[in-house]
Parts: sequence; structure tokens; C-alpha cells
Amino acid sequence: MSIRLTPEGPGPPFPRDTRPWTTLADASRDVGHDAKPTSRRRVLTAVFVGSAVILALVGISGSVAAGRLAEKETVHDAAKNAALLADAVVQPTLRDNLASGDPQAFSAMDRVVRKRVLGSSSVRVKIWTPEGRIVYSDEPALVGKRFPLGEEERDVFTHPVTHAEVSDLDRPENAYERGQGKLLEVYRPVWTPSGDPLLFETYARYSGVTARSTLLWRGFAGITLTSLLALIVLLVPVVWRLLSRVQDAQAQREALLERAVEASTDERRRIAGTLHDGVIQDLAGASLIVNGASARAAAAGQQELADELREAAATVRRGITGMRTLLVDIYPPNLETSGLVVALEDVAVGLHSRDIEVSTDLDPLSVTQLTAEDERLFYRVAHECVHNTMKHASADCVTIALRRDGDATVLDINDNGRGFDARRMLAHPEGRHFGLRVLSDVAREAGALLGVASAPGQGTRWYLRVEGSRRQPVTPSPLRAVVVAAK
Repeated sequence: MSIRLTPEGPGPPFPRDTRPWTTLADASRDVGHDAKPTSRRRVLTAVFVGSAVILALVGISGSVAAGRLAEKETVHDAAKNAALLADAVVQPTLRDNLASGDPQAFSAMDRVVRKRVLGSSSVRVKIWTPEGRIVYSDEPALVGKRFPLGEEERDVFTHPVTHAEVSDLDRPENAYERGQGKLLEVYRPVWTPSGDPLLFETYARYSGVTARSTLLWRGFAGITLTSLLALIVLLVPVVWRLLSRVQDAQAQREALLERAVEASTDERRRIAGTLHDGVIQDLAGASLIVNGASARAAAAGQQELADELREAAATVRRGITGMRTLLVDIYPPNLETSGLVVALEDVAVGLHSRDIEVSTDLDPLSVTQLTAEDERLFYRVAHECVHNTMKHASADCVTIALRRDGDATVLDINDNGRGFDARRMLAHPEGRHFGLRVLSDVAREAGALLGVASAPGQGTRWYLRVEGSRRQPVTPSPLRAVVVAAK
């Protein structure tokens, strides 16, 4: 398997290769060089979406907090109301014979409960003996039945308090309360005239909690959400101004990069001109003089001197060859006069001088649609890639191909060197790899597709593609990774 990077929008893929492809444009984004300029609309959309998420989180958390507080307060109020009803209504109506099932005592309690206790909030009333027998309920089917009292219900007989909680409707004694929604259960002890304890229990609707929660939430939301909205409104102009500064900084960086590239080209041209018109001409003249002296010495029968002068002339000529190779590295004079193909051949000569086998396949028809800027781009990429091969790859074989691919011109440079982890190196470049970052920016600004396929021990392949139909530099579309089968 291999990883092939393909554009999300229209555009050519990289050629199939067993090594993973990495675009230098993507690598430059890893170190802070975004291929796309910062979009105000995108950032403001992110701000508004983030604000909406914050508002939703605040609303949900506020609703939960208001619900808990409302339940706590409603349970407390229900306990107070039950205590008042027990003291003011139920206990004065209790008779000693209610527990024994006396009909008159039951009727008296039933009239009072239905008139003064049951209503829109309370839906059930029960009176229990300590043994768990129901001696009164507004639901006649419950009267006389026994159910085990819980620990908290038994505890109120020894520690008289009013206890309130959300009712557990799954318990057997609450079978007749099911279907009425969530209920609050409140109980406390009451005493008959003779002092016998009974348990007074009432059930209230949970709707009071909901209503109170709504009131609390409205009061909370009015202040909190208004404050958040005001903060967002104040942040928008600040974000807008910061975005303006970021975009200005991006434009300035791009302008500086362009000027740096132009200045580098101009400086290379000046140095190359100085060397060609000065040092190389002087060396060439010196070579001719020494050759002439060698011939005169040989004619005079001074063979030993003639041999030394010929060796000196050969040394001068080797120096001239080295200087000419250096000139090609600094600035290719043939790029302006003879064109890209000849300039790339000069690049290949530099590899030959270092005992590296070079195979070139340079199609002259592939450059017919290239502009002068395109030719400089191809040469600069080729020169940098070959320079890296000679300096770092330890390769003994390099292929350089320049060809047409449909409407595009393609440069393909492959070596059998040591290779490297392109993604890691381009994401965290050392100082000596700064040229690769510059190349990525130059190629991106020119609207070209530039990538490298490499892996440790598997050599390196550079691929540059320039579409012939483009007229203005464009920003390549973002790339995504697609896993494909390698042939």
C-alpha cells in the first residue's frame, strides 16, 4: 500500500509511487505558513458558532441548576405546608378510635381532609399506625392494608420531624398514586388526644417544582444571557481589527518573500557576471600564456620545463572548469540565452563532476508554453533538489526528466540515495533545510504543484507540475490523503 495525496478540487494527482507523497504546501502549513489567507468570514463564523455553543451550555447548565434549586425549595415548602396542615387541621380532628376503625371518626377526618387538605396541589392523604397499617386514606381501597414502613418513616416516631422527598411510586403502597406524574411525599408524626402516635402523610404534585424552576431560570437567564450577548457584541470589532492585522502581516510576509527571491536572483546574477567577466577571463588568459611558454620551452629543448608548464596549464584549465561549474550553481547563464533544457543539462554536469551517474530525459517541446517565470521556477527547483542530492543523499544514480503531461509541464527528479522522512523534516526543518521551505512558498505562489516522495533507505523523488492553461498564480486546493494500492 502507498499513500497518494490528491487535490480535493479539480487538479492532477501525484504519480503512483511506493513511497508516501508529501506536498511542500501542506508542510509549510505545519510550520505556520498557511496556503490560504485568513478569512474574516471563516473566523467570524467560528466566533459566532463558539458563542452559540457557549450560550447553549450556559442555558443547559442554568436550567439544570434552576431545576435542582427549585426542587429543593419546593420540597422545603411542601414540608412546611404539611407541618401546618398537620398541626392546624389533621391533629385537632383526630379521634382515639380512628385506629380501631370507628366509622364516625373516619367520616369526620374524611370531611376535613377533602375540604381543607386535598386540592390542586395535594392528591393523596394517608394516616398510618407505627405498625404500618393505614387507618385513613382518601382512597378507600388502601384503608386497613398493611405495608412495611421504611427506616426514615419509622425514625420520625422517635425523632419527630417533618420529612419531604420525591416519592418512589414503585413501592407497593403507592400503587394508587401511579399515573399522576411525579409526586412529592411529605410525612410527619401526629398524636391522638390520648397521645398515641400516628404518621400523617400527604402527596403533592411535582408541577410546583417545574413552575418554580421556570421562574428561577427566567431570572437567571435574563442577566446571564444578556451579559454574554453584550460581551460577544464587544468582541466582534476587536476580532475584526485583529483579523485585519493578521491579513496585513500575511500580505507583508508574502511581499518580503517575493522581494527576497528577486533579490537573491539579482545577487546571483551579479556574482556570476563578476566571476565570468573577471576571474574566469583572467584564468583563461593565464592558461594561454602558460601554454605558449610551454611550447617555447619545448622548442628550445627545455623538456623538463615544458612538462612543468603543461602541468600548470592543465591545473589552470581544471580551475576554469570548476569555476564554470560554480557559475552554473550560482546562476545559469544558459537559462536566459539557451533556455531551460540547456540549463538543466548544465545542472546534470554538476552531478557528473561528483562521480554521480546521471540519466536525463529532457523534452524540448515541453517548454514551449512556459513563461520566463515558469522556466526560472523549474530551474530553481531542479537546482535545489540536485544540490540536496549531492549534499545529503549519498546517491550514485540520479534521473532528471522534463516532459509534457496533457496540458501540463512536469519535472521529475529521482535518486537512489538514503532518503528521509519528508513529513517530519518539513514540519520541523533544521537551518540547512530552509531552502525547502522557500521552495514550497515559491511554488505555491506560482500556482504549481510541488511534492516529494521519500522514505528512509528508499531514495527520494521530487515532482513539480505546472499547468499550461493557467494565466494567473492561484492557490492550490487543500490536499487530503487517500490510501490506494501500489502496483
